[in-house]
Amino acid sequence: MGRSAATSGVIYLCGVDEAGRGPLVGAVFAAAVVLDPAHPITGLADSKKLSEKKREALALEIREYALAWAIASASAEEIDRINILRASLLAMKRAVEGLAMAPHEVAVDGLHCPSLSMPVRAVVKGDSLVAEISAASILAKTARDAEMRELHLIYPQYDFARHKGYPTAAHLQAIQLHGVTPLHRRSFGPVRRALENETN
Repeated sequence: MGRSAATSGVIYLCGVDEAGRGPLVGAVFAAAVVLDPAHPITGLADSKKLSEKKREALALEIREYALAWAIASASAEEIDRINILRASLLAMKRAVEGLAMAPHEVAVDGLHCPSLSMPVRAVVKGDSLVAEISAASILAKTARDAEMRELHLIYPQYDFARHKGYPTAAHLQAIQLHGVTPLHRRSFGPVRRALENETN
């Protein structure tokens, strides 16, 4: 997904971030974004500090004006198999590899970097410091929220559209009342304990 561009004479930085490490259900998402210096986007910030309405508006701008962008994910099954950190890095790797152009360098939010074929560095609080990472944060968050709204239509009794799969009191109560869905992360403590209680 995204738009490609010639890379002669300009150093293109790709920002990468993930969304959904903490929830109990669904995939972890990651996005990779190469912004266009000729089309600056105002208002970019850490997605968690933006309202849902502002995030959605900025996501449209990023998709329209970025030189390249891609969104990828790692499933709940992959999270359970390799752990959430490795799954997050896998989603990041898939996002970068899905870009329509090859960036010269990749900057990743946080402490850990995926294994890539180009130079990559971790930037602590990068989603607040690096515009490209902010943009990736917004795309990853809005994509995951969209998946949670779709999941809500399948399992309305869990109210995923409201809490987005995070371990809120309402979500934990819904698990107690209705059990665990096929998309819940079985390696996460509250889900694992709920499954253990079902078998006892």
